[in-house]
Amino acid sequence: MKKLLSTRYSAGGFNLSMLLLRLVFGLLMLKHGMGKLMNFSTLQGTFYNFLGMGPKAGLLLTIFAEVFCSLFIVLGLFTRLAAIPLIILTFVIIFSVGKNKPILDSELAILFCTAYIVLLFCGPGKVSVDSLMKN
Repeated sequence: MKKLLSTRYSAGGFNLSMLLLRLVFGLLMLKHGMGKLMNFSTLQGTFYNFLGMGPKAGLLLTIFAEVFCSLFIVLGLFTRLAAIPLIILTFVIIFSVGKNKPILDSELAILFCTAYIVLLFCGPGKVSVDSLMKN
């Protein structure tokens, strides 16, 4: 019981937690991105027009973040850099795409954004390609 109430953590627990966080949120976002990639031709004319760049450019940037950056997150490769486009993407979803809705209607985007911010601050952990490249 004492261990359950402890505020200490082990390096192994931290590294396992970071691996789990990367795998779950990376693979879930990758699933979203693959759907957009497979339906590119039908989505390119109707996608959200971010900063007036046009729907096609917005879709390409979204696919880059959701597919390629998510793959990097899963692998733990350039994790902190890969988290930045995903954080920007989730902010756009929360504050631009969902601007006429209550903030709590964007709870899934808030959850993803929080996970990517944690990865930005904490890094990928030892079970990652980033960690292997340092040794």
